This record gives sequence, structure tokens and C-alpha cells, in this order.
Amino acid sequence: MKPAVVLLSGGLDSSTCLALAKSQGFACHALSFDYGQRQRQELKAAQAVAKTIGVASHRILNLDLRAIGGSALTDDIEVPKHRSAEEIGQGIPVTYVPARNTIFLSYALGLAEVLKAKDLFIGVNALDYSGYPDCRPAFIQAFQTMANLATAAGVSGESPMTIHTPLISLTKAQIVTTARRLGLDIDLTFSCYDPSPQGQPCGACDACLLRAKGLAEAL
Repeated sequence: MKPAVVLLSGGLDSSTCLALAKSQGFACHALSFDYGQRQRQELKAAQAVAKTIGVASHRILNLDLRAIGGSALTDDIEVPKHRSAEEIGQGIPVTYVPARNTIFLSYALGLAEVLKAKDLFIGVNALDYSGYPDCRPAFIQAFQTMANLATAAGVSGESPMTIHTPLISLTKAQIVTTARRLGLDIDLTFSCYDPSPQGQPCGACDACLLRAKGLAEAL
């Protein structure tokens, strides 16, 4: 089985991405981040998903992005609630964490080099998403190009690094359908930007609304 590094937040998209990578025969090394995020419940979800799906390893790296701030997920900024589908699809919301996917993919790339893995998986989505610039195909392609310029394997002429984005062109409903087809227990995943102190989803942030929309449309 070829090794692959899979970014796993514990949300619906990244968990489905992990299930897809596993179904394709990869030995999956899941990578999660404790980055000072407001939604810390997702780390428990990531552990549960990794254990249920069965991974070769699961690492949770500590990286405190609160030192940078600038996001409602890592700073004292109110999380938007009750936004319409039109509002969610416009602009870059304050829940965007500056350079997050760039940072996460860089760590994943380093781990891939150590594991001699040539495949990285990330569950970014460019349709039913909140307008994040680091979820777009152009960003992924640019990072893949950089990865093959910045790694020993890339410059030595070995097999190039490939960043897989199997969900990038799917609607949230299609992601839900895919998750169910793969046998992923969706209830294990967590998709909320502003959970209660008890870890319950708020039901009103963009992540909760997009999740609910996908579940309703997938019925």
C-alpha cells in the first residue's frame, strides 16, 4: 500500500477525503492541527474518525495561530450567524484563517518527505464553501508546483508529489452522498465554527448551515 498524508480536521469534508483515500488503497497517515481554534471539538472528531476508518498513523501537531490572529476562529472576533446562501457565497468571511491551508500543506509536505510518500490529500471544496482563497484549484496547483521545486524528491527526478483534491468540484450534498457510500459515520464528524462550551454545534454559523443544506439535499 502506498503511503499518503491526509489532512484531517474532523469535519465532514476532510473525513470524507480520508475515507476516499483509504478506499483507493492508500496507507493513510492522518495529520491534524491544534492551532488554537475556537472549534476544538473537531479534534475529538478527528480522533474518532481516524480510529473508525483505520489509519496507518494519526498525528495532532500543536501550532498556535492565535499569535497571528486575524480570524474569528483564532481571535476575539464574532463568528457570523444566520447568513443566507447568497451572503455565504460572497466575499471572504472573517472565519478565514490567514494562510491556513498553506501552513497545513507545508507541514503535510514535510511529513510526506519523511514517510517517502508522494501523495497528499486535502478536502478543499470550491462549490459549497465560504469563499476561502486557499480552497481554489489555482492555489492547489500552485502549491503542487512549489512542492516539486522545494523537496528532495522533486529536484532529484523521482516521482513528483501529487496533491489530491477529490472533493473540490462536489456540492455539499454530493459529499454527503459520497460519505455514506463509503460507510463513513457522518455523526462522528464535526462542522461548527462556534460551538458551545459543552461542544455542541451552534446551528447558525456558515459551517453549520452548509452542513445542514448538504444533509437536506442528499436525502
